[in-house]
Amino acid sequence: MLTRILAAVVLLPLLLIVLLIAPTVWTAILFAAVCGVGAYELLWGTGMVRKLRPVIYTVAIAAMIPLWCYFGCDVALGKAGLLAFFCLLFMEMMLSKLSWGFDKLAVCVCGGLVIPYLLSSLVRVSILFNGRYLILIPFAVAFMSDSGAYFVGCAIGKHKMAPVISPKKSWEGFFGGLASGVVGMIVYVLVLQRGFGFTVNYLYAAIYGLAGALAGVFGDLCFSVIKRQTGIKDYGNLIPGHGGVLDRFDSIIVVAPLIELLLHWLPVVVK
Repeated sequence: MLTRILAAVVLLPLLLIVLLIAPTVWTAILFAAVCGVGAYELLWGTGMVRKLRPVIYTVAIAAMIPLWCYFGCDVALGKAGLLAFFCLLFMEMMLSKLSWGFDKLAVCVCGGLVIPYLLSSLVRVSILFNGRYLILIPFAVAFMSDSGAYFVGCAIGKHKMAPVISPKKSWEGFFGGLASGVVGMIVYVLVLQRGFGFTVNYLYAAIYGLAGALAGVFGDLCFSVIKRQTGIKDYGNLIPGHGGVLDRFDSIIVVAPLIELLLHWLPVVVK
């Protein structure tokens, strides 16, 4: 527990500096690294893909996607990258004489394209107008709902929610997390209103909190399923006491793109 707390004390301020103070390109660089490491954890760390060349291809394109989102990838260049990735993966199948199956290729596509594009929502939000104020919304919702679920679950949790996938989750914790997500989001926009002069829609804030909390639970369960099927406790050990980057960003991978959509459909703050 002490290691976990110390790691958070060190890493959280660094994350805030990158997101709120440093030039926005550093957000893209940070999540390029996160996506690359996450792709490696999903493939090699889980044992799903233990062939070096496909892992290299997947890590490379995963790291490129946040940078493409930030710099506004040329459509032709993006298509060229996808075509190259597609051809390289199928070439591996052919060279292996079919011993390297389509299921491995599908894992590479998920780790190299789908997950990085979803997580790159954070990069796309950061470059929106007032992106500095919006970028913390996915983190605030995910953190508050996760904390609420943890404390309520520890206090009164009795009914298991998904005993096979995530034995520690309870229905009491689930509803506590939903309430905490809503409260956390309302507090966040209140700070933006009182401290930074934003016009706030509190109904939309409640929708953000509720929808984000649901997305966070779903994201956590998605990556817990993979861990149960592959028989691992954590995706890696890069972050002391916390595991790998996928262990820390599992809920954010679903929360962030949902918040990105809501920011376009239901603008919660205006200045």
